[in-house]
Amino acid sequence: MRRAMRMRPTPRTDMIMPGTITVITITTVVTTTTVVTITTTTITIITTSIAITITTTTITPMLMTTSEPVPADAQSRMTAGEAAALYRLMTWLSPSFPVGAFSYSSGIEWAVEAGDIADAASLRDWLAAMLTEGSGFCDAVLLAQAHRAASAGDDVGLREIAELAAAFVPSRERQLETTTQGRAFIDIARSAWACEGLDKMVAACGSVIVYPVAVGLVSAAHAIPVAPTMHAFLHALVSNWISAGARLVPLGQTDSQRILAALEGDVVLTAKRALESSLDDLGSATFRADLASLRHETQYTRLFRS
Repeated sequence: MRRAMRMRPTPRTDMIMPGTITVITITTVVTTTTVVTITTTTITIITTSIAITITTTTITPMLMTTSEPVPADAQSRMTAGEAAALYRLMTWLSPSFPVGAFSYSSGIEWAVEAGDIADAASLRDWLAAMLTEGSGFCDAVLLAQAHRAASAGDDVGLREIAELAAAFVPSRERQLETTTQGRAFIDIARSAWACEGLDKMVAACGSVIVYPVAVGLVSAAHAIPVAPTMHAFLHALVSNWISAGARLVPLGQTDSQRILAALEGDVVLTAKRALESSLDDLGSATFRADLASLRHETQYTRLFRS
């Protein structure tokens, strides 16, 4: 026994007696800004006289995140520019924007007196034709072309579009309707929303600017895309027609909203067609509506100016 003990290193402390367990623990302390996962592995070595336990620590670094879960609607949030564009379109094409749209019926007043429009169904059919095959489609094409010419800085092209739009109006009262609203729209938008380059665009158009051209060039001056401008314009146009018809037939508010809902698909399709069309595609097939605007000029009893 003594020889065996001499062959081993003599510890500096007391002799280790048989059956005594000495635990050696190795602990690694790591200071880090990341979240760590600590895995502990224990290895036990047993001899006839000494048991040594060695504890090792494995540190696995992980990425630390302090951000909250992304909201479900995060991708649908608008930028500041998009929010400003929506705000301006809702304001400019609201019934409360003072262009005097409430005083014009676009010939609907004569159609009611003549019996062409007598209830909600006939008003819906009349407006659907005006929108898809008449002045609604033509105004949409002119708006898109004016917007593109203004955005491109094409003063010559913008003037040609403005002149064509003014010449395309079928009657004197419709001419009064669209030019009066166009001038009012530009004057008020320019006063309340001053914009660099707008005066130059207006000057390029000449003296006569019809309503859809006015909306197109003002929205272009404010860098508002043509597609949302188109939809907002057609919604305002149809809403004003329905308002006139509701007062003339007359119709209740619920029937008016049903007509507006029924024309939603026609508005979407007309906007799509207009955005894909050129000036060569201009044309109207609503002869009865054009005659209505002409005959309204000599109508005996009138509430509206067109």
